Amino acid sequence: MALGKYSRVDNRRSSSSSYCSTVTIVIFVGLCLVGVWMMTSSSVVPVQNVDVPQENKNEVSEPVNKSNEGNTKQFEDNPGDLPEDATKGDSIVNSENSSNSQETQEEKPEEKIEEKIEEKPEEKIEEKIEEKSEENTEEKPEERSEEKPEEKPETNEDNKPDDVSNTETGNGENKTEDGESKKDNEEKNSDGGETKKDGGENGSDGQGNSEEGSGEKKSQSKEVELKSDSNETEKKSENSGEAKDGEKVNVQIEEKVEQNDNKESNENSGEKKENEQPKNQSPNEVYPSGAQTELLNETTTQNGSWSTQATESKNEKEAQTPTEETGYSWKVCNVTAGSDYIPCLDNLQAIRSLRSTKHYEHRERHCPEQAPTCLVSLPEGYKRSIEWPKSREKIWYYNVPHTKLAEIKGHQNWVKVSGEYLTFPGGGTQFKHGALHYIEFIEGAVPDIAWGKRSRVILDVGCGVASFGGFLFDKDVLTMSFAPKDEHEAQVQFALERGIPAISAVMGTKRLPYPSRVFDVVHCARCRVPWHIEGGKLLLELNRVLRPGGFFVWSATPVYQKNAEDAGIWSAMKELTKAMCWETVSISKDTVNKVGAAIYKKPTSNECYEKRSLSEPPICPESDDPNAAWNVPLQACMHKVPVDASERGSQWPEQWPARLEKPPYWLLSSQVGVYGKAAPEDFTADHEHWKRVVTKSYLSGMGIDWSHVRNVMDMRAVYGGFAAALKDLSIWVMNVVTIDSPDTLPIIYERGLFGMYHDWCESFSTYPRSYDLLHADHLFSKVKKRCNLVGVVVEVDRILRPEGKLIVRDDVETINELEKMLKSMQWEVRLTYSKDNEGLLCVQKSQWRPQESETITYAIA
Repeated sequence: MALGKYSRVDNRRSSSSSYCSTVTIVIFVGLCLVGVWMMTSSSVVPVQNVDVPQENKNEVSEPVNKSNEGNTKQFEDNPGDLPEDATKGDSIVNSENSSNSQETQEEKPEEKIEEKIEEKPEEKIEEKIEEKSEENTEEKPEERSEEKPEEKPETNEDNKPDDVSNTETGNGENKTEDGESKKDNEEKNSDGGETKKDGGENGSDGQGNSEEGSGEKKSQSKEVELKSDSNETEKKSENSGEAKDGEKVNVQIEEKVEQNDNKESNENSGEKKENEQPKNQSPNEVYPSGAQTELLNETTTQNGSWSTQATESKNEKEAQTPTEETGYSWKVCNVTAGSDYIPCLDNLQAIRSLRSTKHYEHRERHCPEQAPTCLVSLPEGYKRSIEWPKSREKIWYYNVPHTKLAEIKGHQNWVKVSGEYLTFPGGGTQFKHGALHYIEFIEGAVPDIAWGKRSRVILDVGCGVASFGGFLFDKDVLTMSFAPKDEHEAQVQFALERGIPAISAVMGTKRLPYPSRVFDVVHCARCRVPWHIEGGKLLLELNRVLRPGGFFVWSATPVYQKNAEDAGIWSAMKELTKAMCWETVSISKDTVNKVGAAIYKKPTSNECYEKRSLSEPPICPESDDPNAAWNVPLQACMHKVPVDASERGSQWPEQWPARLEKPPYWLLSSQVGVYGKAAPEDFTADHEHWKRVVTKSYLSGMGIDWSHVRNVMDMRAVYGGFAAALKDLSIWVMNVVTIDSPDTLPIIYERGLFGMYHDWCESFSTYPRSYDLLHADHLFSKVKKRCNLVGVVVEVDRILRPEGKLIVRDDVETINELEKMLKSMQWEVRLTYSKDNEGLLCVQKSQWRPQESETITYAIA
């Protein structure tokens, strides 16, 4: 190529000898500058890896094929799931453009030097070389997409997946891993260096770019022919730099798909990436040599064919200012409850206006008209929660810095303060010597309870710190525990921090948020609920939610103490339970704990009801729907027991775990399921779908460390398929059925899972920082039609623990809206994905809190 240059100069020399000498000097100076530029721009010039063994090529391509080409493994094309073989549509174009732009930067400087030599201005050679090198970072990326495959076609097959791997690799933790990956991959760098040429082949958009690039290639063919051998060597050096970055991406994909984070989403939005790389930078610009540093800084300020943004920080964790980037302005809630704020339970203005608190109305939900849009503060000294099962015995004191309960109930082994921990010996008022012994005492009294087989889903009323439910996990039993907020300071918060299911609720004037006939056992250990008053209204509510044939375990002082007050309560309870046709199965005394328990069984037929001499309590009218539970007032009546073989409640479910996968007997083929199939088929399809999604995507493809996950919520459960697919993990899932969705919650209970009704336009009845992971399948697009999406996102922030994960499946418009909002709250975007207007988003909450505060007047004492 060097001879070619001199040949052209010789032709011009014939026209003028003086002109010849001038051009000779120009060429000499130009070649010197090229040599200096080559030496300073690349310290290592590895040989182009043309003859890479096939097995080495496979090593590079296979990990990416698993995460991209084989997307049928991660994202199954089933009802409700995302289509297979898909990567975020826009990000394919952007990531391909990014890689093509990088290659364009490497190739163009030599071409532009040639142009300037021909134009003869000696005094501007150095300036033009520098200008054109910088401008090449803004050149159209399509030019490179066709050139490289022509020059090195043998590397195309191996390199094809890498561009898409770029879209699936996040920046949340890239700096540390990039450094390691670059060092590890230097031996294989040239193979990865070719990867970005043909990344677009994995998507139709990428093919389009290649076709556009072919036109650019033809117009530049003459300049390509004029390149010197030294320039080609330099090109190999730059390609090897690409290889390092390309193979680094492969390693990251194989280790953690979760790091997809902001790269993909930011390519769509044009926003700054967390690792602070503009899209059109080459790998050499990420790690610039001395001569390139100035070019890097200059390039980031230019306007090319698409936007780039200035690299202002090397810290990938530093987030952008919310108000500048998204327009969202966040403030911390200034409320009396502080970091324990529950909007619907801390509406002090509504509570003060109550006419009476006789029925615990002040502990019921009183939601503000507009959900708050401020963020709840963190307690000072907050740490990531201790993992289960250690958390059952101890939690960090500063996460729930309350000692009142330890002072009041310490002698009953509820909770004790021990240095920086709060410890839980496993006791309670009725089981000072441990919950496990107490649990076995109950089963010994009534073997038919059969924990973990016949009895799977339990309701624990007035749960305290929920040690009863915490130790029932050892028996393969799920317990829905509840207690009122602040009756014993932070008791439910202690339970949740320990990793035990619980909500803040009270038996007051409204029905509990559960369907009828769903709990296998209802338990009350000295809960001091006045069951017998007002016609037994509260006990009749338990009768509503208790499954026919289920047991009520009442462990309280009236059972075994003989003072006047207890004797009067015991007499009233005997009368009431008999009138309700409950069978007294056992009255036993625990010699270890020195307490007693009365165990009752709900009837399985209406025979007893029909034989009663008095119709007290009365049978509810047929117009009364026992499943209606959202803000429905309590009534002192009983619902008849279903007797039709096809009606729910007429038979006991299969024993656990068989009941999990088998469609309930009362789901009929004549019924149409949520997804349009016959109900049993719908159920089975949903179960198989979520089993595939969870196994092939959530457990292995999201980069989530499930050992850190204990408390999980499915914010829009349908049949409970998501929870069922996680049954083998040491977690529990709160299945929420929204009030505007088909009422499938009874199916969830029939499977041996649990959940509750809720309206996401209001706050959930739980303390802040309750859950490790939230899952929302097409929830936000539905709820934003009814209420302010910002308020819903703020509620998500409230109930999710710092470092907790949110997985969202929804339409692309909603996904993009959520992503911007969550990023403005400095959450880390770990994965985004889209195809055919369906999207997937995985984000992690940070500990960031705003500096400004907003006073919520109705929550100030």
